[in-house]
Amino acid sequence: MTATSGPPRFGWVFAAVWLFYLSGNVGALLDQPDLYWRVTGLISVAVFAVSYVYLVARGGRAPFPQDATPPPRHIVRTWLGLVLLLALFALQVPGAGDHALTCLVYIAALAMVNLPIAQAAPLALILFVGAEIAPRTVDGWADGGYGLAVLLGSLATYGIRMAAERQRRLIAAQRELSDRAVAGERARIAADLHDILGHSLTVVTVKAELAQRLLDVDVERARKELADLETLARDALADVRTTAMGVRGISLPGEIAAAREALAAANVEAELPGAADEVPTRNRELFAWTIREAVTNVVRHSRARHVRVELTPTCVEIIDDGMGGSFVVGQGLSGLRRRAEAMSGRLVAGARDNEPGFRVRVEVPT
Repeated sequence: MTATSGPPRFGWVFAAVWLFYLSGNVGALLDQPDLYWRVTGLISVAVFAVSYVYLVARGGRAPFPQDATPPPRHIVRTWLGLVLLLALFALQVPGAGDHALTCLVYIAALAMVNLPIAQAAPLALILFVGAEIAPRTVDGWADGGYGLAVLLGSLATYGIRMAAERQRRLIAAQRELSDRAVAGERARIAADLHDILGHSLTVVTVKAELAQRLLDVDVERARKELADLETLARDALADVRTTAMGVRGISLPGEIAAAREALAAANVEAELPGAADEVPTRNRELFAWTIREAVTNVVRHSRARHVRVELTPTCVEIIDDGMGGSFVVGQGLSGLRRRAEAMSGRLVAGARDNEPGFRVRVEVPT
């Protein structure tokens, strides 16, 4: 059963089991002395049973959710089937008598499953009234509880219909949640890759430029910068692989050390905290990402000469003296804002008041 299908695909098997109750019709017809009505009735019972199972099977393949309006073609086909069943019921009446009223239960049940409720409910009500009145008005007919059977059969099939609808909605909701989870994971990986590669490639670019300038001045230092480039490239590749597998971690002390190295390579004077022991564990990853993103922006955009990183248990702030007024907030800071909001924190990023430069500040509740 799918989220958009009709009743269960093999529901006709379940429906066929209940044809056992037509045995009363068959027994009454076998006792019928009139050969014509006996044969006519038996043929009608057989055709009724086959038609009922066929209509149930066709309804089970209807390509529409039951809580939506069925297509007109399906409604017309169902009504034609119901008319056929009513005609077969009428052909059984002369030979089977009141036992033929059993057919009304099947007709009502089929209508409740395959027709819009606005059409099925009135039909079921008419059949119920007919099953109640007929035994009281036709001579020789006994009240065998057929009206109650029509009522209970209609309610039972309506309950099955509602249960199938709830099941379909549940499956659809599960699929939607699964799709959202996949989309969220993709967004997380994309944001992490942006942060990782943005930082790493910025440092690689700066070190490559520095090594190129040092080739004619200090070959040994140039070689050291090139060796650092190789290490950075390998680390970035490892970070990308582990991020894609969802196992990547980031440490606050590691990011402070990386910031010191990146700023030194960019010839930016830095004031960095010596330790991060006072920062609670729950805040360390967010603060590490903040330092990484802010330092990457300093090296890439700001043309700053001085950077200061201030760190407290509930706040991290990075201030530079670069071209803050012309800075454009990009995808990195947008991702950082989402990380902060996920921890009920707040990101403030923008030009400094009355001073040149840019400020990135992340605060979290105590």
